[in-house]
Amino acid sequence: MFKIGTILMANRVVAPPLAGISDKAYRILAQSFGCGLTHTEMISDMGLVYGQARTLKMADTAGEKPPVAVQIFGHDPVSMGRGAAVLEKNGAAIIDINMGCPTPKVVKNGEGAALLRDLPRARAMIREVVAAVEVPVTVKMRRGWSDGEDTCLELALAAEEAGVQAITLHPRSREQFFSGRADWNVIKKMKQLLTIPVIGNGDIWKAEDAENMIEQTGCDAVMPGRVTLGNPFIFRECLQLLEHGCLLPPPTLEERVETALLHLQLCCQYKGEKTAAREMRKHLAWYTKGLRGAPRLREKINQTFSLEEMAALIRTLEVRG
Repeated sequence: MFKIGTILMANRVVAPPLAGISDKAYRILAQSFGCGLTHTEMISDMGLVYGQARTLKMADTAGEKPPVAVQIFGHDPVSMGRGAAVLEKNGAAIIDINMGCPTPKVVKNGEGAALLRDLPRARAMIREVVAAVEVPVTVKMRRGWSDGEDTCLELALAAEEAGVQAITLHPRSREQFFSGRADWNVIKKMKQLLTIPVIGNGDIWKAEDAENMIEQTGCDAVMPGRVTLGNPFIFRECLQLLEHGCLLPPPTLEERVETALLHLQLCCQYKGEKTAAREMRKHLAWYTKGLRGAPRLREKINQTFSLEEMAALIRTLEVRG
């Protein structure tokens, strides 16, 4: 176990902030599989400042098992501070600053990973957010902008000095996106530099990777990323290996079907049938990846707007066995 500020984490397994993915339904599933900490999708500071209903709904963590970190992004330090204050007022337990998103539409506005090229602005942003709230502030960042740059080490030291309570590091550059290997040695360097917790992220594809990352880097916790898509079982598998030293078998077909159906139900509950039918197509593609008959099944799912029909299609997997 470790602490983020005054908040004691139940374990060392952390669910990631994934744009368009880690909504309330995803987080509730991650919590049910044992995560010690979950994150929202990245949320616009200006949407919070202007009180946009859609933005506020994305930031809603009511009814979820705590703690939940709400991730915020933007380019203006003052607006980031104001947005963070809105999040705290609305019940955020932890506020996470996004300094790692590599997508062009984000970095072109000086947000996300672009802040790795503007450390004065990044430092000012951290100071504004920390000063604006009482809850713990964390930062998620990449290694640097270009290959071979370790800008993250300088930024992490500045963040700790400014009062940030934990850092999550994905040790790829922005230029890499998700190509090549994540350099875990940079996580080790950061852990040796800081006194606050460091959460490792990048190239965790199975429970053994999570264990190896902690052993090789000394990081305080692990954050599986893309491997969680259609696979919340990875949280349970990492937790069992890290906390109890045992490897769990992969989920059965029946469990995959049951969990996919629960995800479908939760998405409908929180977003309504029309939105859920559209958004669950990608999730169901991930849940069924590698299964016999999955390509044809996905074609059928993509042609329906009825959750009842989607559920019936998923249940046919059990029949096929």
